[in-house]
Amino acid sequence: MATRQSRAAPTRGVRRRPALVARAHSASESLWVPPGLDLPNLRHELQRETTTMNSGAPASVSSGGYDEHRAKTPPPDLPSILLDARIVWLGMPIVSAVSELLIAQLLYLQYKEPGKDIYMYINSTGTCRADGSVVGYETEATAIYDTMNYVSSDIATINVGVAIGNSCMILAAGAKGKRAMLPNATAMLHQPRIPATGSRQAIEIAIKNREVQAQKNDMLGILSKHTGHSVEKLNADMQRPLYMQPKDALDYGIVDSVVESKRVENLIGDVKAAKQWDTEAGLVAK
Repeated sequence: MATRQSRAAPTRGVRRRPALVARAHSASESLWVPPGLDLPNLRHELQRETTTMNSGAPASVSSGGYDEHRAKTPPPDLPSILLDARIVWLGMPIVSAVSELLIAQLLYLQYKEPGKDIYMYINSTGTCRADGSVVGYETEATAIYDTMNYVSSDIATINVGVAIGNSCMILAAGAKGKRAMLPNATAMLHQPRIPATGSRQAIEIAIKNREVQAQKNDMLGILSKHTGHSVEKLNADMQRPLYMQPKDALDYGIVDSVVESKRVENLIGDVKAAKQWDTEAGLVAK
């Protein structure tokens, strides 16, 4: 009777079941393996996996790069790789989104390493499409030009396709001695073009004409500064589209050199190797 009373005696606090507590604290020791399973190391493997899962420690990362045949993480995006090498790419007509991105990249590179060269590759039809239709404002191009002069870094401009209109002006605005064209690239100068007037009133069209004339004078002044030609000569040459092959652009003062394929590497900044990206991303131990 005394024994029965001692077992039924209430305990203070929460009633606990010792067997369950012990099992909870030593889960790896209580793993059950079927006796008929002939895998002598199974218990050890299960215990090791359970200990690893319960430890809360992060999984270790094995060394290696993107070139190994294993589960891979995605590489950095291409614009980031180019920007890390101080390369900016003007590869579309100059609309507001393009000029905003290009200006932001120039300012970032100036902030990151002031005075270090920036490489601008150009394949753009300016503020117009290839068919001549206007898609952007002349002020988008002059904003890029002003930013190029604002930063302290020299900007090397390289024409890799076409540089038409305002893009040709930006090509000519690169640092002296660092303006180049690839052998099959084309440059072309033309006057600013008026967008479709639609149903505008006559006075609005007249105001727009005066604005375009002012933008033309600005463009002529910029080209005169960077090519050495007089405003009068440039105005006469631009009465019709002025197409220039690399040799013509070199003679006209738009560029300083025609880059052969073996010399392109001299104009490109150092790009990080894949393992260097891995290390900086924390995928490979330093």
